[in-house]
Amino acid sequence: MNAIYRREVKSYFTSPLAYVFIAILYFYSARYFVDYNMYLGVADVTAAYSGAFFILLFIIPLLTMRLFTEEKRQKTDQCLLTAPVNLFSIVGGKFFAACTMLLIGMAVFIVYALIMFGLAGSLDWAIMIGNFVGYFLLGASFIAIGEFISAMTENQVVAAILAFIINYALYQLDTFAATISNETISNIVTQLSFYTRYSEFFAGILSIPTVLFFISVVFIFNFLTVRALERRRWN
Repeated sequence: MNAIYRREVKSYFTSPLAYVFIAILYFYSARYFVDYNMYLGVADVTAAYSGAFFILLFIIPLLTMRLFTEEKRQKTDQCLLTAPVNLFSIVGGKFFAACTMLLIGMAVFIVYALIMFGLAGSLDWAIMIGNFVGYFLLGASFIAIGEFISAMTENQVVAAILAFIINYALYQLDTFAATISNETISNIVTQLSFYTRYSEFFAGILSIPTVLFFISVVFIFNFLTVRALERRRWN
C-alpha cells in the first residue's frame, strides 16, 4: 500500500491537478471567510465550511477521475492487476493519496481559525473541530464514491461527471425526501442525505451515528471498488 500511496501522491504533484484542486478550495473558502468573518467581524468559521461544502461536489471528482482511468489510458492497469499485490492495498493506497490531497487543501481552515483566535481572543474550538472532522469525513466519502466510479469507467471526463451527479444526488436527498408522502420512507431518505448528516457538524456535534454513517460509506464504496477490480482481474 505504501508504494501505491507514494506513487499516487507524486503523480498528483507532477501534474496541474493538485495545484488546481488546492487553488479552487483555497480561493472559495477564503472568499467566504473574508466576506463573512473579516467584514462582518464574526468569530465563527462555520460559514467558510458551509460555503466550501458545495465546492467539494465539484472538485473531489477532479481528484478521483484519474485514479483508475489513467491506468487504463496508459495501459498500466493490467500490470497493476496482475502484480502480486492485494487489491485492498491498491484501492487503499489510491484512496489515502486522495485523502492526503484533501487534508492539504483543508489546512487553510486551520489558518482561518488561528486568525480568528488572534483577532477575537477566543474561539469555540468544539465547533471548529467538529466542522473540520465533518468536512474531512464528507470529502473522504466523496473520494470513495469517485474512486469506485473511476474503476468502473474508461474515460476521465465521464468519471468526473458521474461522480458529480452521484455526489449531488446524495446532497439533494433531503429535498427529494420532502416530496415523499410516506413519512417513514421520507425519514429514511432524509437520514441518507449527506447534507442532513453533515449539518450536525456545523454546531460542533460529533455524533457517533453520523461519524459511523460516513465511515460506512467509505468502507462500502472501497469494498465495491475492490470487487470491481477483482472482476476485471479474473476477466
